[in-house]
Amino acid sequence: MSFQRVFRLASIPGLCLMLILASAGGAVAKGLLRDADIEHALEQLAAPILRAAGLSPSRVKVLVINDSSLNAFVVNNRAIFIHYGLILKSETPEMLQAVIAHEAAHIANGHISRRIGNMRNAQTMAGLGIALAAAAAASGASGSAAGGLAAGVSSSALRSFLKHTRAEESAADQSAARFMRSAGVSPTGLLEVHRLFRGQEALSESRQDPYMRSHPLTRDRIRAAEAFVAASGAAPKPNEAAQYWFARAKGKLSAFTRGTKWTMRRVSDERYRDVRQMREAVAYHRSGNSRKALASIDAAIQTRGGQDAYYYDLKGQFLFENRQFQGALQAYARAASLAPKEAQILGGLGRAQLALGQHRAAVDTLEQARARDLGDTRILRDLGQAYARIGQNGQASLATAERYALQGRLSDAKIHAERAMGLLPRGSVGWRRAEDVLVAAQNAEKRR
Repeated sequence: MSFQRVFRLASIPGLCLMLILASAGGAVAKGLLRDADIEHALEQLAAPILRAAGLSPSRVKVLVINDSSLNAFVVNNRAIFIHYGLILKSETPEMLQAVIAHEAAHIANGHISRRIGNMRNAQTMAGLGIALAAAAAASGASGSAAGGLAAGVSSSALRSFLKHTRAEESAADQSAARFMRSAGVSPTGLLEVHRLFRGQEALSESRQDPYMRSHPLTRDRIRAAEAFVAASGAAPKPNEAAQYWFARAKGKLSAFTRGTKWTMRRVSDERYRDVRQMREAVAYHRSGNSRKALASIDAAIQTRGGQDAYYYDLKGQFLFENRQFQGALQAYARAASLAPKEAQILGGLGRAQLALGQHRAAVDTLEQARARDLGDTRILRDLGQAYARIGQNGQASLATAERYALQGRLSDAKIHAERAMGLLPRGSVGWRRAEDVLVAAQNAEKRR
């Protein structure tokens, strides 16, 4: 699964974030854009910032929302969510790192935890807790039943929860500038982000970018950012690694979200040869030119010395979507050998094994993938099919129940959870997971 566009709320965050964003900005989220390569690139950009903030890069993920508007937010301590529109709008890696630093500051400064504490006794707290559980699941925490409960989220509570006060924004700006300096990143990125939204306050709320409605911007904040930059002295030299990973994340996002003609007109301006070749490959693939797509991605692989797992993953996607399953298997296997802990790559490998009738191998691979990413419904869909093919119908029903729960399809989840509990040994790990889904579905029914 090289580039997964999640439509129709096909995940825990797809359900929860639709409600979050509808309350915070009037837009309906289409879910998450899941891609191992892009998430790896964002991880490289975020890691020094998160470490400077005292946060663990392995515990705080940066996830991309399938929305072209400009916004970023946190709803718990496990994930930073950024709209792909804001990534594409960022002109430098420092701007994107400033966004990450600012959101990390809300986590490090305890703004999220304090709000949860302040609202703990409120009637809306139950719904808010569901949203937090959903975000936790999206970022890798346990809890297979969280998705079904997201339907109880209160929009008014979430609107209040996401909207930071001016005092919090000022504190987060100061912390973000400090984190960036400590990480060797120029805080000019913070000022550039503020300038990006300058003038928004003069617009009616319905015309403002969602970021403005949850992150109030004032001239005082811009002046303070200018002071931060002036006080920091000479700007650090641009980090070449950050420049590369920014170009790669933005290049792949634009190649999949912009028109193919748009990509081809601009690809010659790409600084990095392999990123240029990758962008061409995506454009050719989306245009139906399989031969040129494979030639371009092979060129990108060669440029990277044949050691880039994520380019092999993209090649596997091209081949799989053109029904060249044996070639896809080989590409995904090579990707998995280079990145054996990458859940989305393992998911692609398992999908290819399933397509070739290697059902037991697919079960083993997909179970490894599921264990590393609990919120990926494509993995659960394929896992359910693989279990069914080898006659383990209880496990197949369990995977299907969890997938439906993650999609918010509670009635279907309940049916399959009950079926799984009837087929699996009572008290087993699988039986207890099915029971979790059943309880979540039953609780949701009581609130209707």
